Amino acid sequence: MRFLISLLICLCFGGFGMAQSDNGYTLFNAKGKKVAYKKMIKGLEDGQVILFGEYHDNPISHWLEYEVTKSLAAKYKLTLGAEMFERDNQDELELYLSDSINHKGLDTMARLWNNYKTDYKPLVDFAKDSSWSFVGTNIPRRFASLVYKKDFDGLDSLTNEEKSWIAPLPIPFDSSLSQYQAILTMMGGHGSPRIVKAQAIKDATMAHFILAHFDESEDARFVHYNGSFHSDFHQGIMWYLQQYKPEIRVKTIATVSQDDVSKLNKEHLGRADYIICVDEDMTKTY
Repeated sequence: MRFLISLLICLCFGGFGMAQSDNGYTLFNAKGKKVAYKKMIKGLEDGQVILFGEYHDNPISHWLEYEVTKSLAAKYKLTLGAEMFERDNQDELELYLSDSINHKGLDTMARLWNNYKTDYKPLVDFAKDSSWSFVGTNIPRRFASLVYKKDFDGLDSLTNEEKSWIAPLPIPFDSSLSQYQAILTMMGGHGSPRIVKAQAIKDATMAHFILAHFDESEDARFVHYNGSFHSDFHQGIMWYLQQYKPEIRVKTIATVSQDDVSKLNKEHLGRADYIICVDEDMTKTY
């Protein structure tokens, strides 16, 4: 399937690998200047943690996740992590990485996303083949739902084992962050503040488990895959990383969609260190 996606990109964009095309996608830096793929990789190397913000259904995001990971792997020892695995499925993921179960076993035992096989399995298999760790960083969905229903206090009812799957309580929280305020705006004024807290406990948990598996040696990097909203404008996961470990060096990638990819729209400036601007007519993976 990855080959078919790559072939489609070749046919549509007239090139493969590091080429860019104004017809399909363009890479920009935070200031809206077009940037070459190799220059982006060079810039990402300055980060100890790279937060790759994707659109979950976007083939360009998924293709570049693999390509960026492959490029960084040529120089660094990598640890990979993802929003797409919840912490209580880490044991099952470890069984797969150690060849104790096959893909069918993982699919049976873990809660895999519907697009796992096409969009995330290549990354997990890359880690497996390279003997790297792959860390599921996300809070179990039911616990985020609990926060939405009962606020942070609802987490007090969890067992010690269940609490081991989330960020240590109480978590720092700043409801004034622009991305959290944007959630309420998108809800048209009808959203409860608890929906922002449900987002925050996800961000805090992902940051906590990134740091729990973080290798500080200079020849190591942690690459994390998450929905772009979780790290846009250096907030979300990145805000929590900086709360827990202020000295950490983080680089971010965001994905955006526009009808014209030749120039980055003003509202996307500063969204990340590097921005993948994808044609809004791009096909979806699901």
